[in-house]
Amino acid sequence: MGDLAQKNVMESENNGSNIGEIMLRLLPMALCVVALVIMLKDSQTNDYGSLSYSDLGIFRYLVHANGICAAYSLLSAIVAALPRPTTLPRAWTIFLLDQILTYIILAAGAASTEVIYLAYKGDTDVTWSETCGSFGVFCKKATASVSITFIVSLCYVGLSLLSSYRLFSKYEAPIGQNNNKGGIEIANY
Repeated sequence: MGDLAQKNVMESENNGSNIGEIMLRLLPMALCVVALVIMLKDSQTNDYGSLSYSDLGIFRYLVHANGICAAYSLLSAIVAALPRPTTLPRAWTIFLLDQILTYIILAAGAASTEVIYLAYKGDTDVTWSETCGSFGVFCKKATASVSITFIVSLCYVGLSLLSSYRLFSKYEAPIGQNNNKGGIEIANY
């Protein structure tokens, strides 16, 4: 009876952590969709002309990266919700995909931040004037989208840590040799 009670406790703990993982995987999906929609609707026309997110390649990359991350987050939440044991190949796949998506969304946010910085400050060395004085609404929406993207990056860092823990906890620690009498293990190379 003690084994059955211990098994029920372990199943309820796994279920609780599984629900937490599912929620952590769904959160970036929602945030990616919000960042994507803000950027897609980001355009402004005034006396100086018109400016849209599609005029800047890096903002198109940001939209695509957010779309890919949203789709992956939904798919990975579905996979996490399936009541199957985590095998080593599945753990490796989730770990690698979490790592790749973390770097994709982080790169999109970092590159977009540079463009926004140049839009606010300009670059006198190459005679680029600041744009946000004329297109302030555009810049505010772009800044909001990039800020949300960095929150998504933090979520993906958390997911990467979780998937790396799940993967590497499947491996056993190396067994060292205890040749000394003090009880301290020393690695042999």
